[in-house]
Amino acid sequence: MNQKILISPPQRVNFASRALTEDSMSLAKHVRDSMQHALKARDNDSVRTLRTLLAKLNDASIAKRDNLSEEEEIRVLRKAAREREESIELYKKGERDDLAEIESKELSIIESYLPESLSEDELVAMIEAVIQESGATGMNDIGKVMPLLIKKVAGRAGGKQIHELVRRRLGG
Repeated sequence: MNQKILISPPQRVNFASRALTEDSMSLAKHVRDSMQHALKARDNDSVRTLRTLLAKLNDASIAKRDNLSEEEEIRVLRKAAREREESIELYKKGERDDLAEIESKELSIIESYLPESLSEDELVAMIEAVIQESGATGMNDIGKVMPLLIKKVAGRAGGKQIHELVRRRLGG
C-alpha cells in the first residue's frame, strides 16, 4: 500500500525558440549560441546580458507576429546599446561608478554583436553625397536629407550624430 507514485517533472518550454527560429534569425542564433558558451564558462555577466538581448529580440518578434529581419534585429540591439549608454551617463552623474561599470561591460557585449560603425569621415562623405543627390542648400532642406541619409546609413551610425553633422554641413 505504500507505493510511491513517480511524477516526472514538467517539461520546460523554450519560449525563445517559438518566436525565433534558427534558420531565419542568424543574429538571434548567434546570441543564443554565445549564451550557451557563456553558461558553460560560468560567465555570469555575459549570461545576464545575452539573456536580456534574447528576451528583447523575442519580444520584438512577438510584437511583429513574425520573424525579425536582420535589420530589425540590429535595430533592437542598437536600442539596447542606447539604453546602456544613457544608463552609464546617469550613473556617472549620480556618482555610482560601480553601476556605470556594470552597464559599460554590458554595452561592450552588446556592441560585439552590432555591425561596425561608420567613421566620421565616411559619414561626412555620405552626407555630402546625399546633399548633392537631394539638391539641399540650407537648413530648410534638412527634411529632404535626413530620410535619405538614414536609409543609406542603415543603422551604422547614431541618429544624433547624423543630425548634428547634417546641421553643421547645412549651416544650422
